[in-house]
Formats: sequence, structure tokens, C-alpha cells
Amino acid sequence: MRLSNPTCTAATSSVDIRLTPGYYVQPDGLGPVIEGLMTNCRTVFDIKAAMTLVLDAPDAAELAAGARGVIAPGAEVDGTVIVQAGARIEAGARVCGPVLVCSGAVVAPGAVVRDHSVIGPGCRIGCGAEITRSLLAGDCFMKHQSFVGDSVIGRGVNIGAFCSTTGLRCTGPVTEPAMEEIIITLDGQHVRTGQTKLGAVVGDSVALPAGTILSPGTLIGPGTVIYPRNQVGGVLPAGSLVR
Repeated sequence: MRLSNPTCTAATSSVDIRLTPGYYVQPDGLGPVIEGLMTNCRTVFDIKAAMTLVLDAPDAAELAAGARGVIAPGAEVDGTVIVQAGARIEAGARVCGPVLVCSGAVVAPGAVVRDHSVIGPGCRIGCGAEITRSLLAGDCFMKHQSFVGDSVIGRGVNIGAFCSTTGLRCTGPVTEPAMEEIIITLDGQHVRTGQTKLGAVVGDSVALPAGTILSPGTLIGPGTVIYPRNQVGGVLPAGSLVR
């Protein structure tokens, strides 16, 4: 892996609270899978890999227990897709597993949920929304055309129309698989994330206005208020005001 800054320090060597899952998401009541991810991962950068392990071994994680949700006729479902009781995937939606759709969540017609994603309890995913390799913790609204990839979205987050995370550095030709590690800056210090694709971490109760683009590796603390603007990036502490 090619690193853009060899002097960066690993995020796990000394964990700042602003890099921990609990700083962004209150896990209580989100169910054992999401609560486990939030409490067992040391940094927010560990969540995607831990989620992948859980979804790739659903029997070991007992994900299918109580999975009595509804997959409507006309829904396009491929791979391992677990729909918990009270959740539903509606006709015209497309879900490509492994994916977990938690209790009370709805994936509506025209929505696309791709591999290694967890749609938390009470989330509403609407027409034109696309999600991949991401965790939506709970009661998130993503009801319009928008994209979330390689990200962690807190509870009660509203994602407006035409919002998008961006998970790749574009300092040169784009390659697949990606080769450049995402580096964040925290208090003037470079922190390695260990990931070549990293969208954003958005804390509880944040609303992203329509048209907001999040730069790679954006961290937004809970309760942050963002006024309409084209692009947001960097590390925003809890309760920030972004005009």
C-alpha cells in the first residue's frame, strides 16, 4: 500500500476520543449486532472490517435468529440478505448481500443496498438512494437520490437529496483496487486510517442539507448543524456549526 505521508502515526497507538465509535453513536437499543460493533471496535476506522466479518459469517453471529421480515414480490434480492422482524424490502428495491436489514427498517422501491451494509432499526431508505459497505445505525432518513459508501452514519441522521460521500483520494489516476490510504488531520497531526476507501463518519442527530458532498475521511460529531453548502470535510467536533 502506498502511503502519501510516511510520518503519519497509527490511529490505534493512542486513541483520541474523537476517533472512538462512542463519540459519534449512542448504541443503546440498536440491537446486539450494532451495539457489538460500537462497543468492541477501538476506533471508527475498525467498524467496516468488523462489520464485514460479521456479515460474512451470519450463522456464527446468529443473525438469522428472529429474521421474519418481509421481502415483497418484485424485490430484487441476491446473496445473503437477512431481514429482521418488522423490517421490509419493498417491490422495486434492489439488495445485494451480504446485508442485514434490522427491525423496523424499510428499503423502498428504487433503493439500492449493496454488499456488506447494515441498515439499522427504523431506517427509511427511499427511491434513488444507494448504500454500499456502510452502517446506518438507526432511524436514519435517506429518502431521496443520494449515495453513502464506506461510511458510518449515526442514529437520527437525515441525508438530503443529492448528498454524497466520497471515499477515494483522487490525487492521481483512479485505480481499482484503490491504493492510496486515506489520511485524516486531527489537531494538525496526520492520522492513518488503514483504509483506501473511507467515506464519512456522521454522528447522531446530524442533518445533511441537500447537495452536500462529504470529502474522503470526513468525521462529523453528533449534534453538528450544517448550513447548505457544496462541500464539507475534515474533523468537526460535536456540536459544531458549519456555515
